[in-house]
Amino acid sequence: MSQQASQSFWQAAGKRLWRDNLAKFCMAILAIYFVLALASKFGLVAADWNKGVGVSFANPNFMADEPNPFGKNSQMKPESVPMDDATRAVDPLASYEAQIEEAAKAYPAVEEKRAWSLPLGGDKWGRDVLAKAIKGGEVSITVGVLAALLAVTIGTILGAISGYFGRVIGDVLEWFYSIFTAMPYFLLVLAIAGAVGTKGIAAVIIVLGLTGWTSVYRLVRAEYIKQRGREYVQAADAIGASQSRMMFVHILPNVSHLILVQLSQLVIDFIKAEVVLSFLGFGVPLDSISWGVMINEVTVELVLGKWWQLATVAIVMSTFVVCFGLFTDVLRDAFDPKATRR
Repeated sequence: MSQQASQSFWQAAGKRLWRDNLAKFCMAILAIYFVLALASKFGLVAADWNKGVGVSFANPNFMADEPNPFGKNSQMKPESVPMDDATRAVDPLASYEAQIEEAAKAYPAVEEKRAWSLPLGGDKWGRDVLAKAIKGGEVSITVGVLAALLAVTIGTILGAISGYFGRVIGDVLEWFYSIFTAMPYFLLVLAIAGAVGTKGIAAVIIVLGLTGWTSVYRLVRAEYIKQRGREYVQAADAIGASQSRMMFVHILPNVSHLILVQLSQLVIDFIKAEVVLSFLGFGVPLDSISWGVMINEVTVELVLGKWWQLATVAIVMSTFVVCFGLFTDVLRDAFDPKATRR
């Protein structure tokens, strides 16, 4: 009679996760985002995001209407162009397309064959909002993932040391932890960002990673305090295992599912923090692009009634954040050993 092999913790968690239809949907959406971010990183898509391909404030395709020869939404108005022989050569009775061609010949520097409309519209400089959203997603997702990895690494190491050894070492690390949690989080982020002084993606990752480790530290420390007295740790100590081996080979795998959930949550938190930092001028430089920079740009556009860049970045960012948040919830349920549903 064949015996069914027992499932490991990761196998059982993987099966619970895969049976969840919401998890499948979220993973599909997130996979699209990550594929687009990688494609943008290697220049396969959105490579010309910084190039003006349309007229100023080009309308989205779904609301495009007939432009004038100088661009309906362009800052260049027909009455601002001096009348000369070339301008008079444009026959007002000619067809609309002929007028556009004649105007382009007369003023090649003004009319550069730019598109009258773009898929999701254009910004003040005629840049494609869709390309900007893809490139901005690459930067924001990179910041969120790398900063989360840095924060989780710091929090895990410090939490493991504090929880396993305790006593004087634990008290010192607890005092260090209390310093970081005594100040409101965003004030601490802004203070460190101001102290760093430099701007750039690497600086944002370092600032967020150095300030976001506290939640991971608290969770890992509590788990190590609970796990260090278990039988399997005592057995490893009895056979002569080193302290570092017991900490990171025996105990760490038993708390890794909690760390993974924290990693997922921090990715969301850091993407939102990058948006705030970029909006306040402490994030990525203005010669680059991120979702936060795009939101910072729309403050002037909304006054002029140009809403499509804000709508695009809001929908793109909120979809990613909501899907990642829902995936974090189902991941937590799947990794819960006591989970009975699904």
